[in-house]
Amino acid sequence: MTVRRSAATLAATAAVLCAAAAPVAVAAPSPSPSPSAALPAGLYGTKDPTYDGVWRQSMAFLAQRLEGVTPARKSVDWLIGQQCADGAYAAFRPDVSQPCDAKTVLDTNATAAATQALVEVGGHRDIVNNGVRWLKSVQNEDGGWGYTAGAPSDANSTSLVIGALARQGQRLADITTPGGKTPYDPLLALAIPCGGKDGGAFAYQPDKKGKLTANADATAAAVLGTMGKAMAVGNNAAGKAPACHPGSGLTPEQAAQNGAHYLVGALAGSGHLNQAPMPGATDTTPQPDFGNTADAVVALSASGHQDEADGAIAWLKKNSTDWAGQSGPAAYAQLILAAHATGDNARDFGGVDLVARLNAAGPAPAAVVTPDPSADTGYEATEKDQVHSGDDVIGGVWWYIGIALVLAAIAFFLISGRRKNRQL
Repeated sequence: MTVRRSAATLAATAAVLCAAAAPVAVAAPSPSPSPSAALPAGLYGTKDPTYDGVWRQSMAFLAQRLEGVTPARKSVDWLIGQQCADGAYAAFRPDVSQPCDAKTVLDTNATAAATQALVEVGGHRDIVNNGVRWLKSVQNEDGGWGYTAGAPSDANSTSLVIGALARQGQRLADITTPGGKTPYDPLLALAIPCGGKDGGAFAYQPDKKGKLTANADATAAAVLGTMGKAMAVGNNAAGKAPACHPGSGLTPEQAAQNGAHYLVGALAGSGHLNQAPMPGATDTTPQPDFGNTADAVVALSASGHQDEADGAIAWLKKNSTDWAGQSGPAAYAQLILAAHATGDNARDFGGVDLVARLNAAGPAPAAVVTPDPSADTGYEATEKDQVHSGDDVIGGVWWYIGIALVLAAIAFFLISGRRKNRQL
């Protein structure tokens, strides 16, 4: 989910490789910029933003808002300025004075992440709605989304877009293609049936022969996607252990529980997930995947199995500091999201203040308020606060109706007060 930036780097440097393999499940550090390359004012991180500028900025905002941090105005302005006129985002636009054109690689993942981040920051309804309109306009015929507009649907991209749509207030079941497909349909098509060691997992994409191969990164993303949840989730009470629902015709909720079942098994023993080997790599020794482990923690908590993530959180507290320091803002954000989802203290995560380190990776925040640890600030969209897919503005027509009712009530009391004064 959050580690797809290394796949973008790989794609940019080896575009001749057309295999439909899953993206590498590791938040690899971006290359450092040349000494003469000045980083944009307001940007988080010190490394080359070519492949992850919008992504890491968005992740930073998501994590900060969970922890009561208000980003600096120039940081927010930088992210807003990266948006194209049609609402889409590229991974990074070095010169925003030049309009987006046919050569601009529009990125569904960056657009979805920026949309979620700006909802959390607040006060940017037009920017958010513009992003959502573009995302809806590039929905594939199967109901999902690929990494770029028109690319084949994959589990990670589809789930990220679902999170953006849900967080803005869209009713996901109403976002259908002309053929009647919803955003859930491509995820269900990538779900591996129960039975065998990979039962319950999700594939990133089918291979050329249509075979589904389990991918832990895709599974963590798809658990959130099939539950209609954004990346920032609340601290959910633990339920019963996840079980794998056999058979076909699964509901999205059942598929999510199947994915949680797979993740529990994958985390058992070591407490962490492993990286998928790079294509063509000679050394296939399993290496820990810090970012995907953090994503799995969030997915387990979101699906009601917070207690099953205890071992993974303990492992991350003990082992993730060096990884986060090398990888930068998005990595610190992933750990903060995992800590928040399980009710852990992100300001003392294995002795490390993740919030302070993330804040130090960018301009000084506008405000820092330590939240009440007992309060659940994670947003969970419910049926009552979602809007129909035809409504573009946050809150839809009911937002306007509510405002009209308030104004009518104020007018009524003013008129009533005048009448009383006259009677006196």
